Amino acid sequence: MPQIIVLPHAEYCPEGAVIEAKTGVSVCDALLANDIDIEHACEKSCACTTCHVIVREGFNSLDDAEEKEEDLLDKAWGLEPNSRLSCQAIVADEDLTVEIPKYTINHAKEGH
Repeated sequence: MPQIIVLPHAEYCPEGAVIEAKTGVSVCDALLANDIDIEHACEKSCACTTCHVIVREGFNSLDDAEEKEEDLLDKAWGLEPNSRLSCQAIVADEDLTVEIPKYTINHAKEGH
């Protein structure tokens, strides 16, 4: 089973984490299932950028982003070439290392 290494984030995962993720689930769902409460204001429908992550390792194991995701990513805070919306990034067979950016463009967190 692939692992996701989550780099430390002051709010969501202060110590960092290593979690197991089933192949075929989204990175967002894997994080949420392991008590890493990443924002997902649109309820994982690819309509916002609050679940933006930067994939530091394993990026090439992910399917290519679709055009809708690419368009949204252009609006994400801290966009990098290996950025993905975690609700759209589906875990394959390779381990991933992800970083949750310090900020999102969500001005009013919704208590997820």
